[in-house]
Amino acid sequence: MRFSHLVEINDPLNPLIDTLTREQLWNGLVLRAEMSRRFIPWLDECNITSRSEDSIERALRYGDAVIRDRVTYRKLESVHYHVPKQGDIPESDLTMTIETPYEGRMFVRFEYDDHASEAGGEAESMVNDIRRSAYTESDIDTIRTIREMAANGLLDAPMM
Repeated sequence: MRFSHLVEINDPLNPLIDTLTREQLWNGLVLRAEMSRRFIPWLDECNITSRSEDSIERALRYGDAVIRDRVTYRKLESVHYHVPKQGDIPESDLTMTIETPYEGRMFVRFEYDDHASEAGGEAESMVNDIRRSAYTESDIDTIRTIREMAANGLLDAPMM
């Protein structure tokens, strides 16, 4: 299943939305990878197992299940999560890209790819609809958490 959607960050015509800088948004997206438990309450543990200038490798523990992934950063542009196939867990990718289509507007594009064929029956289609909805809600929660962190001054120092 491939799925993509946008979450609006800044809209100069909506005074109810606090404006974030690109740096604050970037710092929040980096923190989502580096301190995942703040963003994913059902995650039991997130251990960074290796680090380079532009990526980290992690081991995420959900109960007895451990999922390993690699997160790659393109500074102030995108964060890419890659989960290689491991046991019963299929390969998957998530990319979060900061988009500024014109002055004053900013979005994050969330792109999911589980590398599976879209060909399936009605039941698989229904499951994919549920997954899309869950991903969208999780992404909205991510931005909500980033907004809260920015309001508390936690995103003003450079992350990378």
